[in-house]
Amino acid sequence: MSGVVATAQPPLHFLPQRFSYPVWWTVARLLPFYIRYGLGLKRVEGVNVETLAHYYEQFQQGKVRLLIAFRHPCTDDPLVMGYLMWHLLPQTARRLGLRLRPPTNGYFLYDRGIPLWAGQQIGWLFSRLGGISIMRGKLDSQALRSARELLLEGQFPLAAAPEGATNEHNELVAPLEPGVAQLGFWCLEDLTKAGRSLPVVILPIGIQYTLIQPSWERMAMLMAQLENRLGCPASSHSAQPEDLYGRLLNLATYLLDRLETFYATSYRQAFPELPPLDSANAELAARIQRLLNSALAVAESYFGLKPSEDFASRCRRIEQAAWERMFRADLAQLSSVERCLANWLAQEANVRLRHMRLAERFTSVTGSYVREKLTINRFADIVLILWRTFDWLEGKSPNVNRLVGQRQVRVSVGEPLNLQNYWSLYRRDRQGARQAVKEVTDQIRQQFEALIVPTDS
Repeated sequence: MSGVVATAQPPLHFLPQRFSYPVWWTVARLLPFYIRYGLGLKRVEGVNVETLAHYYEQFQQGKVRLLIAFRHPCTDDPLVMGYLMWHLLPQTARRLGLRLRPPTNGYFLYDRGIPLWAGQQIGWLFSRLGGISIMRGKLDSQALRSARELLLEGQFPLAAAPEGATNEHNELVAPLEPGVAQLGFWCLEDLTKAGRSLPVVILPIGIQYTLIQPSWERMAMLMAQLENRLGCPASSHSAQPEDLYGRLLNLATYLLDRLETFYATSYRQAFPELPPLDSANAELAARIQRLLNSALAVAESYFGLKPSEDFASRCRRIEQAAWERMFRADLAQLSSVERCLANWLAQEANVRLRHMRLAERFTSVTGSYVREKLTINRFADIVLILWRTFDWLEGKSPNVNRLVGQRQVRVSVGEPLNLQNYWSLYRRDRQGARQAVKEVTDQIRQQFEALIVPTDS
């Protein structure tokens, strides 16, 4: 979103779902071509879609309320989920002899900030496909009320990504936010108040991208281009996996050196010497976490925020503080001078928000993801993170996924989680409710991890 807001703007308004059958029909017909030729995904493999088909049939028959929780490793995921719901699901239903009423669709929650950097037309399109915008940095009561109403009475199931944002690691699940589990329990509460006895089921969906014809030579070429772009001297020119890993570690260290110097000299952030660690990977991980804390501290200091223990919460609070300066309800009451000063605040808030965005890009980088299993797919994940980060620093936003070669995606349906099994705990007291939400969130995470297929190449 950086660079988008140059002046103070009116408040961001809620974008409700306004499902349109003609829009859905058109997009659904065009999607397979866009996935293949626009995204470069040569194959979309559905696994255990039969479970989704059976629960979707029960949903349409009014026997269950359905909440879909999907993994979010990549910005292409919403389109892949569309392909699952609009093509793989009806195909599987026909094969099983199930009669599903078209359209087989799902309402979905998406970040209200997406139309700011992707274009207002995306907000229009998402609404017509069943999307509900939500502000991540605050309690968005309007979005949550809409989601609850749709969960209770909506024509389609509701889908959301518990990871909150892309983590760009195909074999690593990011920390999950509790919102999906909480929505499910709220639906049970609403059903009870309405005198209706229906199960509420959360169905986890795994998404994993892999290379079709992986090539270490291609990785070596990309590494050479990255080294050249960043001005990092190449430690070697070998395309052997172990040598490439050494080059990757060297490049990451070079980038960390520059970022630490930037924050130390420009923002007076302290980077004390780390205690002795047992490996270069452990040192890299410790340095990354130290840098992320410094980047967030710079933003928090400007906005007057106190750090919390939870990284995701820190990011959301910074985002909301920035948005309050960018999108203001009092613009009509401001004088010309005050409007100019408000523009200053909006511009500076947008710049300060970049520190949080930088931290977000490295949130899931552990330092050991590639080292613990040196496969070309994991290596490609990290190379793309570095490539996207440098593109972002330069103000570019291209789709770089094709750089690593042709890809395919596996969409796996997990085992259903019936929230009725946790209902007595949830209703016991406030502590029980928190525990129930935590247990369900942990179960979703375990399902996500079980749906990841380790790659050998």
